[in-house]
Amino acid sequence: MPTRSITIGGTPWRVFPSGYVTQYEHDEFGLMFVSGVGDARTIRVTRYSPVGARSREMSLAELSDADLTRLFAESQPSDTSPEAGYAR
Repeated sequence: MPTRSITIGGTPWRVFPSGYVTQYEHDEFGLMFVSGVGDARTIRVTRYSPVGARSREMSLAELSDADLTRLFAESQPSDTSPEAGYAR
């Protein structure tokens, strides 16, 4: 799975497709932002609609750093997201 790296607010984040599929599986993709390792790891999740490519990997590659920063600002903590293992 492809991974991008970006630094936001001085913190390095790895960004990759979540792989989580919703009913909008071809129109909406999930992204996971991960910083740190082990118990100190922080995970944030967001969804976006690709403008160009229709594959998760290609659309992630097409996003600019500014796009990733904007999506990070819209992301939610992992404990509220099914992509990161949240269960009701």
